[in-house]
Amino acid sequence: MKEHRPKFFLATKTGERTASGARDSIHRSLERLRVDQFDLIQFHNLTDEPGWETAFGPGGALEAAIEARRQGLVRFIGVTGHGTWAPKMHLRSLEKFNFDSVLLPYNYMLMQSPDYASDFEELVRVCGERGVAVQTIKSIARRRWREGDTSKHFSWYEPVRDPEALGKVVHWVLSRPNIFLNTSSDATLLPMILEAARQYEAGTSAAELEVPLKTEVSRLEMEPIFIRGVMDTI
Repeated sequence: MKEHRPKFFLATKTGERTASGARDSIHRSLERLRVDQFDLIQFHNLTDEPGWETAFGPGGALEAAIEARRQGLVRFIGVTGHGTWAPKMHLRSLEKFNFDSVLLPYNYMLMQSPDYASDFEELVRVCGERGVAVQTIKSIARRRWREGDTSKHFSWYEPVRDPEALGKVVHWVLSRPNIFLNTSSDATLLPMILEAARQYEAGTSAAELEVPLKTEVSRLEMEPIFIRGVMDTI
């Protein structure tokens, strides 16, 4: 990374909630990657109440991130979240601080939940007004791994692997303007995701993809990976 630093937008994250912990985390990552600056530092999965209160309170992680930006160690500050409470908690976070980016799950199955869809739409609206980048994850999630599945696991959830179906779920996300689609943690699928993105035809609407996507949902037995009040954690 030291050699190729100018070619990348480099983002990292910290799960620490205190200033001292976050400060150590930032410097440790800088040393490991052998760089002088990150483009983006993110608070990882800041969706639990105790952690949220600590991060924004006196001596909290936000202080360390602001300090790092002032020192030129980072350019931007963001917040990430998993689970169905992510958009609502991001809205709370934006009330406390002008974050540059948010990151959260966004896929067809999850948006069938009225509560999540409503919270997500409100978050996107606020981010649009403030110029906050919206990064989305879990676009190709098929379902949680089923008990007894002995195939190799490269991510905590089972991804869509069928090329045709993968193309449809990627295109569904890309049909929404002004958001980013982040690739899966399963790096074996990176070429397929990039190819699907390349094949996306600008202007294709989510409505046009609705019927073929429903067919894939049935064929692949897709399920939401988060359900409020039932399974909301990784």
